[in-house]
Amino acid sequence: MIAASTDFIVLTGFLGSGKTTLLRDYLALPEAANTAVIVNEAGEIGLDGAIVAEGGTLPVALLSNGCVCCSLGGDLAQTVLRLLDERERLGLPPPARIVLETSGLAKPGPILRSLAALAPLRLRVGVVATFDCVRGTELESFDEAAAQWVGAQTLVLTKRDVASDTALQVARSAIAGMNPTADIVDSDDRHGVLLAAFTLRTPAQIGRLWAEPTDMRHPRICVVLARLHEMVAWDDLAAWLDNLAGLCGERLLRVKGLVRVTGALRPLLVQSVGTFFAAPRPLAVDGEERSFLVLILRDVDMQEIETLPPALPLTCTAR
Repeated sequence: MIAASTDFIVLTGFLGSGKTTLLRDYLALPEAANTAVIVNEAGEIGLDGAIVAEGGTLPVALLSNGCVCCSLGGDLAQTVLRLLDERERLGLPPPARIVLETSGLAKPGPILRSLAALAPLRLRVGVVATFDCVRGTELESFDEAAAQWVGAQTLVLTKRDVASDTALQVARSAIAGMNPTADIVDSDDRHGVLLAAFTLRTPAQIGRLWAEPTDMRHPRICVVLARLHEMVAWDDLAAWLDNLAGLCGERLLRVKGLVRVTGALRPLLVQSVGTFFAAPRPLAVDGEERSFLVLILRDVDMQEIETLPPALPLTCTAR
């Protein structure tokens, strides 16, 4: 049985944005030991000197630092289960983390939804996306790229070494405008970047979502801050979120926030990638326990959000 502390990291990023290089460099670190990797094609990450296991049910390669790599089958949940079985057959412990490298055109929402079948394994799931500082803003017209950036808990700025100072500033502003909920990895320290990219963190900095809005506005993506002025019943909040997902469909890119619910001692952390909502959980935060939701939407009229039933005591402001 997999340990409850195992991280499942969805590594996404548009075509050519550097996610494979990021993963390959990470796997070369001693800190990456006990990592399992699922990729579309095992050869993509450059398995020089790897040993391909024989006799198993899954095409698996053993890396020199003890990591295991396999190719993604047709069903992600079944691939994960087969990978865990194969590790056990090889005498390896449950992995500290599983990294899924997606294709460059994959949206994270449907991937997370496909992991629902693995809920009994109690995986800690996170989305990491690469943002190409050289051509990142040129890709905003691609819905897939926008969904990857907005759906990420962690955004890694790539190709910083070849980007101009102006391009770097534009990239930073664009990210802040599209996804104020993300942790940004923006550093010249390659070792630090790799560790930050593949280490899931608790949302201790969630209060920073109240920061002043950026001047960078996306023509189609809208960041909405919904302030709740009093406690709400969980059933009412759940119904409102369900109606939000039903109204927006694929236009709902991200939800994250803290909501004070009647009968709960602590505010609940509410978050989704696309229309896939994680189970809410109580979260202790420093300072005043504000109640709010950050909604990241595409091509949505604000009035549609403000009039959603059931009526909640909230005020919506476009950031």
